Amino acid sequence: MNTLQREFLFIQYIQKSQPYGSLSCYNFHRVRGMKQIIFIFAMLMTCLSYAGKPEGRSERRTDMKPMKEIYLAGGCFWGTEHFLKQIEGVEATQVGYANGNIANPTYQQVCTGTTDFAETVKVQYDPDEVDLPFLIDLYFKTIDPTSLNKQGGDRGTQYRTGIYYTDTADLPVIRETVDRLAANYSRPLVVEIEPLKNFYLAEDYHQDYLDKNPGGYCHINPTLFDLARKAKMKKEGDGEYLNLEK
Repeated sequence: MNTLQREFLFIQYIQKSQPYGSLSCYNFHRVRGMKQIIFIFAMLMTCLSYAGKPEGRSERRTDMKPMKEIYLAGGCFWGTEHFLKQIEGVEATQVGYANGNIANPTYQQVCTGTTDFAETVKVQYDPDEVDLPFLIDLYFKTIDPTSLNKQGGDRGTQYRTGIYYTDTADLPVIRETVDRLAANYSRPLVVEIEPLKNFYLAEDYHQDYLDKNPGGYCHINPTLFDLARKAKMKKEGDGEYLNLEK
């Protein structure tokens, strides 16, 4: 049904609802004008209703890739987070306290060394862009894996090194990677490999600390940040993981 047909039906409805002869030429044009106003108003409301909807939200939801996560403790979490977020394929990072013995710890409590928490970075990554062995390889470049409860100038159980997983399928991958890296050291490694028992976000001022405070304290050599940005996975033949490309 086209617009003229709809107008004709609308006018017929008006005629039936009016007393006989009351729909003069003047009233006819007035009714038709009212109809046009109503039509324009309806179209405007339709446009506004579409404008109010987030464009493409359903498409974005279906296009979202599933992320994986791993929790890495490497001494002071300020530098560890800043390093890890440079890596291509790392989608999000948050700093916090992992595997301790109290609920909702504060930084001051963790610093006492009595809570058993480790300063830890939660890493969410795209497995299509970066794999877990590659992340661990890079992480090892920022730590001394043979040093117990000490990284750089920081001492205490909260500064221990550790890899904490939430997916049990990651455990054999972690162990195989760490065993391979252990061959590079003359002393035994002391990096914890454990399931994540708990994790509490650190206070807001700790999040993205070195972004907010360029030049702030960091136990990691700043040249490693550039290495992390440039690092790429090398694949050969059947795609077997090989090494880093600087």
